[in-house]
Amino acid sequence: MKIDPNHLQMLAAIIDAGGLGEGALALNKSQPSVSRSVAMLEQRLGSRLFEKGKRPLRPTELCKTLADQGRIIAAANVAAETAVALYSGGKAGTARVAGTPIFMDGVIASMMASFQNAFPDVAIHQSYGYFDELSEQLALGSIDLAICPVRPNEVPAHLNFRPILRGRNVLACAPSHPLARRSAVKLEDIAAYPWIAPPAGSPLYADLKAALASIGISDFRVSFTGGSLASIFSVMAGSDSLTVLPYSVVFMQRAAKTITALPVRLEHPERELGLLWHIDRPMRPAVRRFQRFLEAEFKGLARRIDERGREDVWRR
Repeated sequence: MKIDPNHLQMLAAIIDAGGLGEGALALNKSQPSVSRSVAMLEQRLGSRLFEKGKRPLRPTELCKTLADQGRIIAAANVAAETAVALYSGGKAGTARVAGTPIFMDGVIASMMASFQNAFPDVAIHQSYGYFDELSEQLALGSIDLAICPVRPNEVPAHLNFRPILRGRNVLACAPSHPLARRSAVKLEDIAAYPWIAPPAGSPLYADLKAALASIGISDFRVSFTGGSLASIFSVMAGSDSLTVLPYSVVFMQRAAKTITALPVRLEHPERELGLLWHIDRPMRPAVRRFQRFLEAEFKGLARRIDERGREDVWRR
C-alpha cells in the first residue's frame, strides 16, 4: 500500500505538537482539514491512528511507527533544501581546474587551500597543462576553468579570458646564494653560475632565454631542467644555481624564505596570467564562486606585489 509522504509528516506533526489543533498550526493548515485527512487515512489503513475518546490525544502503535517515518521524510526534505541552497550559492559542488605547473604550485595552491577552508563542501579537482592543452580541454568540457599566462590577442574565439596578474619575471636564487647578499649585481657576476631551466616546451623556458638575452647573456650553462617547483627549490637550496621565475611565485615564498629575487631588472613577458573558460558552456555555481574568489585574491596579490616589487626588484 502506497501512503502519501505528506500524511506521514502530518502524523509526526500532530504527535510532536501534542494535538490536532497544535499539529494543524504547525502545518499551517486548518484543524478541520487535518481531522478529515486523519479520518481518510484511518479508513484507508483499516486501523485507528489515535485511541478513541482519549484526552490528550494518544497515538496508537501504528501511528507512532508511521510518524517515525514522517520524521525521516521531514529531515530528508530539510537536508534536500539545504543541499539545494548550498549548491545554488556555490558553497557545494565541484570545480575542475587546471593550469601551468609553476603558477599552480607556487601561487594558486595556497589560494585553493584558503578557499576550501571557507567552503569545505566544494571539491576542487586540479590538474596541470599549458595553454594549447588547456584550450583543448576547455573546448571538450573536461575542465571548467584554466589558469595560465596568455597573450590576450592569442585567445581563441571559443574562450573567455580575464587577466588577473601582469607578467613579471625575476632572476631567482636561494637566500644562501653568494649574490643574494649583494645590494647590486653586475652582468659579469651572473655569467659564472649554472642555470635551472623549466621544461623546454613551457612558456617560462622561452621567458628564461628572452630574459637572459635582455641582460646580454646568450650562452648559458643549464645544470638542471624540468622537474616540479618543489624540485627546483631543492636544487637551489643545495647549489649556486640561478633561474628565472614569475615574481609572484617568489613573492609567495617570502615567509618560507626558500627563494629570493636578485636586484636585476629583466624584460617582462607580454603575457598576462589569466582565467580562461568556455564562452558557451554554463558555469556551475561552485566554479563561479571559485572564480570570483581567485579574482579577489589576485587583486590583493597584485597590489602587494606592486608595493613590494617597486622597492625590491624593479623601479618604474
